[in-house]
Amino acid sequence: MFLRAKDKEKLLEWYRDHLGIEFEEWGGVVFQWKNEQSPHRSGSTTWSIFDRDTEYFGPKTSSCMVNYRVEDLGKMLDQLRTAGVEVDEKVEASEYGRFGWAVDHDGNRIELWEPPEGM
Repeated sequence: MFLRAKDKEKLLEWYRDHLGIEFEEWGGVVFQWKNEQSPHRSGSTTWSIFDRDTEYFGPKTSSCMVNYRVEDLGKMLDQLRTAGVEVDEKVEASEYGRFGWAVDHDGNRIELWEPPEGM
């Protein structure tokens, strides 16, 4: 989950003070979890706050962007294109996996994440 903030430092402080969330220097936190149905599998949920003027998650009218974990990014992007969904042609790859973006019915940018093997 990614939030756009009017004042990033104040919002980080609010979540720290009221919910006890200790953020990393980059403005986010990674919550680790295990899959109860498959205990050998684990995962993570990233929660981060961005400056109000970020271009990362689309129009400034969007106050948040949700990141969805997918098994096969290429297949998912193709499926969305076939259905007529607006899909960003850019795909990023890094040590954290592969990332792609699309726009939902209401115009919200969503991020699709295919984590690297074992993550």
